[in-house]
Amino acid sequence: MPITPDATVAVRSALLTQRWLDLTFIHWAVDPEAVAPLLPRGVTADTYDGVAHVGLIAFRMDRTGWLGLPGVPYFGSFPETNVRLYSVDEQGRRGVVFRSMDASRLVPVLLGRVGFRLPYSWSRMAVRADGDTVTYTSSRRRPGTSRARSRIVARVGPPVTEPTGLEHFLTARWGLHNTFWGGTGYLANDHPRWPLHRAELITCEENLLTAAGVPAPDGPPVSVLYSPGVPVRLGRPAGLVPRGHRRPTEP
Repeated sequence: MPITPDATVAVRSALLTQRWLDLTFIHWAVDPEAVAPLLPRGVTADTYDGVAHVGLIAFRMDRTGWLGLPGVPYFGSFPETNVRLYSVDEQGRRGVVFRSMDASRLVPVLLGRVGFRLPYSWSRMAVRADGDTVTYTSSRRRPGTSRARSRIVARVGPPVTEPTGLEHFLTARWGLHNTFWGGTGYLANDHPRWPLHRAELITCEENLLTAAGVPAPDGPPVSVLYSPGVPVRLGRPAGLVPRGHRRPTEP
């Protein structure tokens, strides 16, 4: 599918509705071969000019609602920070693959892990805005691997009037690939076009990437963006690769 700033296919019957607010997108370039083993069966790394990317996305989830019901103000609203990779399946559908998802509400964490097999972790988190500066903090509650944590401080700059091809590639992702209960599947989403701003990364202290199995970046980010947010509709998982499927070998 082409890379477009607008959803390629509208979600007709939303399983979930929510708002993603106060997002900071931080991206580094990575070798496609380094992230290939981290992707679910049936998808490959989606690349831009031959380069793969890993994203660290910090934001506020707001008013998640199920099956058309009104969004929940408390359990459906919380800070979240994700580590994600970029994927494409054999049908050409571009998406994201979440390697970790930290959130501050235990109930959504449990629902995400049990209901969708998403890699949620329960963390102490906060998002604070001070003028044009936004600060995100996260510290994972579960001991062990992780003592995974992050502190991100970004200064919001001017609006982006015309995003670059890479900026569209990194932000306009209209679904996710994940290993659901029946095997690898695709869950579509749609939302209005992102309102984007350039952003300056003042502080990025984190070990979420390495805790998620992603190689540590060996240079500065290739892209830092901010968005005030969008309302989002998520569809139902569509089957892609049944459990136990093996890709045929070449003759």
